[in-house]
Amino acid sequence: MRTEAEQRLQATPDQKTKVIPNQEQLAQLDRDLQFYPSWTIDPLHLTSEQIEDFNQYGYLTGMQIFDANEILVYRHHFDDLLTEVMSAGGGSYSILSAHLRYGKAYDLLTHPRIVGYIKDLLGDNVVAWGSHYFCKLPHDGKIVAWHQDASYWPLTPSKTVTVWLAIDDADRENGCMRFLSGSHRFGHLSYQISDPGEHNILNQTVQEAEQYGTPVDVELKAGEISIHSDLLLHGSNFNHSDRRRCGLTLRYCTPDVRGHFDWNREGVIVSGCDPTQHWSNHSRPNHWD
Repeated sequence: MRTEAEQRLQATPDQKTKVIPNQEQLAQLDRDLQFYPSWTIDPLHLTSEQIEDFNQYGYLTGMQIFDANEILVYRHHFDDLLTEVMSAGGGSYSILSAHLRYGKAYDLLTHPRIVGYIKDLLGDNVVAWGSHYFCKLPHDGKIVAWHQDASYWPLTPSKTVTVWLAIDDADRENGCMRFLSGSHRFGHLSYQISDPGEHNILNQTVQEAEQYGTPVDVELKAGEISIHSDLLLHGSNFNHSDRRRCGLTLRYCTPDVRGHFDWNREGVIVSGCDPTQHWSNHSRPNHWD
């Protein structure tokens, strides 16, 4: 349960927050949860081999977006933002829908270097709909168990990809993300609700998950990104180190995806158009420039 302070921090500018559906509500939706490969023939930013790798393994990693000086601007912004959030009673994982409140987060969600990679995977028409800082403080004892993003989301069909932008260096010692390579090809997998004693940041666990793919540690330098399918099994271990590990997840989909429970209200058209007019198209907020 989120605190009142966390809910206030997550509120959109017009107070029309999306609903976070529970397991029963999600089960009532008729969702198409299967992997849709990228059919891009002439990518502009990725290589044809990278397109093939994404289709086969469900992820790409190690693309540099910002150099050391460029990412420092965004790290300093997050330092100040985290101080504000925690002073108001929020936690280091509580900064959701950041692009609706913070100008710098909006800039990252719409950044042409990032969007260029996404266009090569999804096509010319791209909707951005989510941004969430995942920050593990030093010696943070929480984990993220093996899970699929699509399990949590009231979206259909399953045509969403996530960019994970490293705000800090991420490695094995401080709890970098881990992928199960190729697991996206098994479709939507059954899961169990996690026991509170597991200290799982999210509340779902796919049991015996490693039968579905090969574990890969996604070590990134600050300013680099990974990209993964919403059906790829992934997670992370706790932070053993004296260093913080912060990443910003940026979510993108094709316009034909339907967002239930008002999730379409948080959209931004980052490339082309939305011929369905289903998604909102928020402008840049001015807070925290």
